[in-house]
Amino acid sequence: MGTLAGERIMRALLLSLVLTLGACSSTEVQEYAGNEPALTLEDFFQGSLTAHGVLKSRGGTVTRYFNATIEASWDDEGVGRLAERFEFDDGEIQHRNWTLEPQEDGSYKATAGDVLGEGRAETSGNALKMDYVLEVDYKDRKLALNVEDWMWRVDEDTIINQSTLRKWGFRVGTIQLTIIRQRD
Repeated sequence: MGTLAGERIMRALLLSLVLTLGACSSTEVQEYAGNEPALTLEDFFQGSLTAHGVLKSRGGTVTRYFNATIEASWDDEGVGRLAERFEFDDGEIQHRNWTLEPQEDGSYKATAGDVLGEGRAETSGNALKMDYVLEVDYKDRKLALNVEDWMWRVDEDTIINQSTLRKWGFRVGTIQLTIIRQRD
């Protein structure tokens, strides 16, 4: 095969790869608009909740287990507060206090002490998608990870959550957990 023919084949392969990758798109929360039961944050995240989950490496191996408690409330302006306490299988305790502030477009501005800047959360049907940058301690230094959080309400008292953690666009881990409302 001549050099010109080889270059044409290589260009065609590269163009095909670029078009294939460009055709990939992430799921949008609106795709869940018709799903029930509806996830209304002010309704579900009220009072005491528990969460139980795992942290996985980029290869899919479970590296940590955790249980958490969440105390959730909303003020008269519609601002939500979620006080989370995580207890990991190695004894480490972590706290995260979320503030969820409703926006005019129906989304929420999401902030927490270890979240850099502001996150954005939107709901549709039984789903929530939240994007934010989380600062974590890793090998004696701070590391900023892009987090894509998905939650799906599966029944009156249960949410399944999956978080994808990325650095420089590469997946470095995932978190899977179940959130359960506690009834008095």
